[in-house]
Amino acid sequence: MMELVQVRLPKGLIEQIDELVLKRNYASKSDVIRDALRRFVLDSMVGIIPNTGDSVKEVRAIRRMLSKMDPDLKGLKNV
Repeated sequence: MMELVQVRLPKGLIEQIDELVLKRNYASKSDVIRDALRRFVLDSMVGIIPNTGDSVKEVRAIRRMLSKMDPDLKGLKNV
């Protein structure tokens, strides 16, 4: 279940999000923001992910995990 979060953003940023909805075929502004947050979380994990020698597989696995994870991101401590 997803939880509602309200955020105030500058008009210019909203316009850029609207462009992404159109150009990248996102269904909504919410999808753009969810995708951006997933990417931010993934980027913040760089350097703390154990190196098993195949970083491409590791990043793909983490992306899959993030896309299936509960929206509250509780599972990140297990990575």
